[in-house]
Amino acid sequence: MTPELRNKLLAGLKDGSIVPYIGCGALKDVVAVEGGQPIPADSDSLIIAMNGGKPMSPKLMYEFPRAAMNIELKRGRSAVNNFLTRTYGQTAWTRAKMHDWLKDVQAPYVVDINRDTQLQDSYADIPHTLIVGIARIGGTDYRFKLYERKDGAYQEVTLEQANPALPILFKPMGTPIPSPNYIASDADYVDYITELMGGFSIPSFLKERRVGKQYLLMGLRLNRDTERMVMADIIYAAASPAGWVMIAEPNDKERRFCKKLGLEIIEAEWSELLEEAAATA
Repeated sequence: MTPELRNKLLAGLKDGSIVPYIGCGALKDVVAVEGGQPIPADSDSLIIAMNGGKPMSPKLMYEFPRAAMNIELKRGRSAVNNFLTRTYGQTAWTRAKMHDWLKDVQAPYVVDINRDTQLQDSYADIPHTLIVGIARIGGTDYRFKLYERKDGAYQEVTLEQANPALPILFKPMGTPIPSPNYIASDADYVDYITELMGGFSIPSFLKERRVGKQYLLMGLRLNRDTERMVMADIIYAAASPAGWVMIAEPNDKERRFCKKLGLEIIEAEWSELLEEAAATA
């Protein structure tokens, strides 16, 4: 990474012209406060944790949504949701370097496809709007819930009440706080992505705000169709080029996909950007 690109990325993240898009790799240094086990964040570790510490069949190990669908069919949707709430809402974890850094950067708009709460913790003392993805819910066409962080607590707000000028935290795959909601199983993703493509999974004020933005994808591999579809629709109306993705060793599939979307691959780990930012601070 050249110094010019590094400075451009850091400046863009702070002024909001470049949006951080955070994947499971952002949590690679996080462990349980008690016991020291790594946080389950990537697909394989989530499946194994959900299955009581044991791998599932090769067919189900292919992707977490498929395994979650299997558990849902056997034990109900609540079994998957309760697992995610125990994991991310009731277990104490160490802080991720990524989220300590984002706390300092205070980017005005962040997309985080993980289901943990560390991004929200980083903005806990800053008034902000939280957008949480939901699926398979009646009584509304929308596939999101809106909350405003004010006076140290979240309050659910309507689309009309939301303040579009506040920093935005977008958690499309859900979070346990302030109310547990998750996109997890195949059925969840089918519903969510369908409405995402139809425009009902993103509030109107964000559709306006995201026009012409660029994105920096960190901690995210682009091998899985599910994550690729979600990402492609979330960054819709991006600038040209759409931004950058940090992948140390991209494969051919990722190269082709990024070229199609106008994403430049930076062949480095996201931690290198943090190290360089700290060295030049």
